[in-house]
This record gives sequence, structure tokens and C-alpha cells, in this order.
Amino acid sequence: MDNTHNTDNPNEGHIAEAHHPSYGVNVLVWIGLLSLTGITIAVAGINLGSLALSVALIIAGIKSMFVMNFFMHVKFDSKIFKIFIGICMITFIIIFILTFFDLTFRY
Repeated sequence: MDNTHNTDNPNEGHIAEAHHPSYGVNVLVWIGLLSLTGITIAVAGINLGSLALSVALIIAGIKSMFVMNFFMHVKFDSKIFKIFIGICMITFIIIFILTFFDLTFRY
């Protein structure tokens, strides 16, 4: 009895191998996150008026993209997960925009 299987896909029947970025990439992302945190702290000390919140949210969005793509491995997931995350992000941005319009025209 021969137990060898001839298939076209060598990964068929096996769990997909997880993609892990190298330690160098993780260290660079970590340094980037620390730098963005430092920029957030520096911007908080500057009087930007009404732009302060927008700048802080933009920096927080960039930091969250770093975390999602590299530490949560979304960058290496299938396309459907990226689509769902994109839909969630668009919904979140729309809710923020509507909230800012409400606050702008309320006072």
C-alpha cells in the first residue's frame, strides 16, 4: 500500500504557515511607535487651537495601523479580513465626521 499522494498543491491538507516579520522589522515598528508617541506628547505641548485634536487623531490612526498590520499580522491575512477592517474603519471615520459636524454647528 502506497501512502504517497500526488497533488498539485504541496500545502494541501496542511495548516497555512504563519508569516512573522523579522525581529528587525518589529524593532523598527516599535521605534516608529515610540517616535509617534513622542510627537504626540510634543504636539500636546504646542498650542494648536482647534487643530490639536485632529493632529492627535491622525497620529493615533497611524499608530493603530502599525499595530494592526505588524503586531496583529493583518498585513499577512487573507483579503477578506482586510475588507472587513476597511469597512469598520470607514464606518468609524463617518461616525467621527458626523460627530464633529454636530459639535461644530451646535455651539
